[in-house]
Amino acid sequence: MPEPTHSLQNALTHLVKQINDIEGTLRAQHNVLRQRGMTLPTGVLDNLVYMRSDLEALTNSVVTESTEVERLQALAKTTELINSSLDPDEVLTEVVDQAIALTGAERGYIMLRSAQTGEMAFRVARNFNRQTLHEGQLTASETIMNQAIASRRPVVSEDAMLDERFDSSMSIIMRATRSVICVPLIFKDEITGVLYADNQRRTNLFGEDEQSLLMAFANQAAIAIENARLFARAKVALDEVTEMKDFLDNVLASIASGVITTDINDKIIIYNAAAERILGVPSEQAIGQSLVSVMPEIFASFAEITQSVQVENREQVIEIEPVLPNRGAVNLSLKLAPLQDENDMIYGTAVVVDDLTEIKKRDATLNVVRTYLPQRLLTTIESIDSLGLSGDEREISVIFADVRGFTTFSEQLAPERLMEVISKYLTVSSDAIELHDGVIDKYMGDAIVGLFNTQLNPQADHAVRAVRAALSMAYDVRALHEILPPEERLLYGIGVDSGMAMLGNVGSPSRKEFTAIGQPFNFSKLLQENADGGETIISQTTYDLVKHVFEAEPLTPRKVKDYAGFQVMYRVTGIKR
Repeated sequence: MPEPTHSLQNALTHLVKQINDIEGTLRAQHNVLRQRGMTLPTGVLDNLVYMRSDLEALTNSVVTESTEVERLQALAKTTELINSSLDPDEVLTEVVDQAIALTGAERGYIMLRSAQTGEMAFRVARNFNRQTLHEGQLTASETIMNQAIASRRPVVSEDAMLDERFDSSMSIIMRATRSVICVPLIFKDEITGVLYADNQRRTNLFGEDEQSLLMAFANQAAIAIENARLFARAKVALDEVTEMKDFLDNVLASIASGVITTDINDKIIIYNAAAERILGVPSEQAIGQSLVSVMPEIFASFAEITQSVQVENREQVIEIEPVLPNRGAVNLSLKLAPLQDENDMIYGTAVVVDDLTEIKKRDATLNVVRTYLPQRLLTTIESIDSLGLSGDEREISVIFADVRGFTTFSEQLAPERLMEVISKYLTVSSDAIELHDGVIDKYMGDAIVGLFNTQLNPQADHAVRAVRAALSMAYDVRALHEILPPEERLLYGIGVDSGMAMLGNVGSPSRKEFTAIGQPFNFSKLLQENADGGETIISQTTYDLVKHVFEAEPLTPRKVKDYAGFQVMYRVTGIKR
């Protein structure tokens, strides 16, 4: 009880006591005076009686008002309490606990209407000890709750056991329930649930004051419950949006292409990690800025194009070669498209940026090596820088093949026919070299040079491949003879040597050639000069590398030139069985 009200009630009680004392004293004196022939003034005792009656009435009014004030203060405190949380379960629990405390009930229940099914279902059930009741302890009368819902008014029973309205309710009969009150929870004129309280021991517990109090409380509780449910739904929606945003961020982060989106005012709103990597501008410097201010090297000259994407509602694809501050010269492909909502309203632009720099470098690499390698070897080339075309010393095998008797042969044919025939021989020899992944170094008139284990075709078994190519060449030439007239049938003399050589591009800036410089090139030429038509002659070094695969017989060199140590060579006779 508030202190001022308590003090007033005490004062009034004290006054009533004093009046009682005065009245008793005056009545005693009145008898004494009558014995002496005197009386009290008329109306004194009556006035005291009236005064005492008024004070007693005032005291009762003060007590009643103070009780009402207590309840209103409790209601205000409870309303503040249930509105202080946005957790639905916490709010529902607090509502039931406070309803029990305000009314003196033993149990309290809240049922809420399901948004999915529209049916009422228990959400919270508590007792006066602030304990949660389990499913087997739920005894609320559906009859009373349905009546409260139908009437949209509180339903009260002073003694449910004797109330004819509910004499068929099994829950009341089984529990011997006495006092019952059920109040509908109404939010925006819609019944969202009911608040139900009962007492098994006391009758007449819920009077008009309790009804009014609980109804006011229910109105506030309905708002608090709905706010909590709205907050819960908003939180779920926010969690879903956050999850979707994280998913989209992960998707954008995993995309190799740069993705940039802008609003209608050309301000950047999305800028993924690939865009940072390609353009060399961190996202914190890009988000919220215009495309032109962030990347003038790219977009300054394309302002009209970016504007036309939105104005004309059409995509644009352009390739540019800007010089970026952090990367230097690059090759970029830009695809610009309008961003539209579900109503086809344009609200921005999407830009997809693909870095073609490495692709262009790869194309340049392939253009350089395409003249050296068969097509199936081109897929192994990733970077021209890694090839070491400027110069690399390594062990290689060289095959040198030359047509025997070509000079005499060339004098007997017309130039056109001569070119046609020699092209057939060079085609056969080229196919043999490429069949075993060799690099065609050069054509020298009717001669051809093939290289194995260069930077372009690294091979651990380069010597074996070179000898196989030589045997294939000899075999294919014999097959070619079957379709050529006898006078056009020629034979290759073939030499193969292995050893260290310097390999790389030689020539002028405008015209370069990939070749080998070193003994294997020169010595393989000498070996082919020692070979008769149809023979494959290999050096001692090559023989040591292939003798486990091929049969060969040693021969004394026919020509040694300046190679004083050249004392033996080998003629390949076949493959070991």
